[in-house]
Amino acid sequence: MDPDAASPTLPIPPVLLAQIKQAADEEHRPVAEVLEDLIERGLEERRWQRSVAYGQARAKALGLIESDVHGLIADVRLERRQEQARD
Repeated sequence: MDPDAASPTLPIPPVLLAQIKQAADEEHRPVAEVLEDLIERGLEERRWQRSVAYGQARAKALGLIESDVHGLIADVRLERRQEQARD
């Protein structure tokens, strides 16, 4: 964590703070480091969920169903191999 970065004050419910402190103690890490990791993981999960939702919306718009996916992936991989073989 960048020590020069702004340090906002965030309200954390006491029960949640106790769990964070316990995790930090168990991992022998500073609370700030554990919090940073938790926030990063949460944001990554949020990005992943948005990506999944986008993919589902695109599949629906294209009329694709789950059973179409494996065949489409195989087609794309074959096309890429063929392009690489030509290069």
